[in-house]
Amino acid sequence: MQLIDGKKIANELKQEIALEVQQMRAEGKKVPHLATILVGHDGGSETYVAGKLKDCAECGFKSTLIRYENDVTEAELLAQVHALNEDDDVDGFIVQLPLPAHISESNIIEAIDYRKDVDGFHPINVGRMAIGLPCYISATPNGILELFRRYNIETSGKKCVVLGRSNIVGKPMAILMMQKTYPGDATVTVCHSHSHNLVQECQAADIIISAIGQPHFITANMVKEGAVVIDVGTTRVPATDTKSGYKLLGDVKFDEVAPKCAYITPVPGGVGLMTRVALMKNTLLAGKKAIYKD
Repeated sequence: MQLIDGKKIANELKQEIALEVQQMRAEGKKVPHLATILVGHDGGSETYVAGKLKDCAECGFKSTLIRYENDVTEAELLAQVHALNEDDDVDGFIVQLPLPAHISESNIIEAIDYRKDVDGFHPINVGRMAIGLPCYISATPNGILELFRRYNIETSGKKCVVLGRSNIVGKPMAILMMQKTYPGDATVTVCHSHSHNLVQECQAADIIISAIGQPHFITANMVKEGAVVIDVGTTRVPATDTKSGYKLLGDVKFDEVAPKCAYITPVPGGVGLMTRVALMKNTLLAGKKAIYKD
């Protein structure tokens, strides 16, 4: 069994990005600028956004955080999105999800200029991804692809089971794994809460990518010998033995599953850090105008 070290790979990528930004600065070019809109005080979102700001600093990016309370109206949020769309100094921006129930996430996402949509959530970016055109790929799937590359994990012809069908992870992950490229060329099955033969599908899988958010859902009896297991799940559960009062659990029961695997990601220290650095990669592309020209 080989542990896939997301922290190590994320640090390598940030160093590579920082070197490129140094070169841009030395050539008198504008450094990439990422803006983030954060609504409310959700603990998970606060932690994630703080991590993004730290990553921006390490990569040499300019970053801006725009905060609103939970009672912000949809109209106010849309006005801010339009202002960022028109701000030439901002290369890319994200609206941290989830949003309060009174705000339509789809309305906000569709209002973002797809050329600045470094989260890769806009329908134009999703559509371009689906047919293999250059675009911003959503961060978690993009980070997972990078792990496959860095560890030279074979995907061609493999049976890949994706657990979960969210617009952010499950659906794009399935599309990317079946693309005619590497990583890709896999035979992909998507399982979800209405799948009747989920256990049997997992047992037959060469690669399992789990993004369902159910702690310890994947047990040893669901995984065949030599499988590759990518655990996207990060669920906060109360813990008396940690300073924060909580700990993160993945979808995979790591201790019993890991001995059967060829490769496996831990939680924490696996996919989560790659999600953050994949956003940095998209921001660099936005700053260089590498995907969409002015």
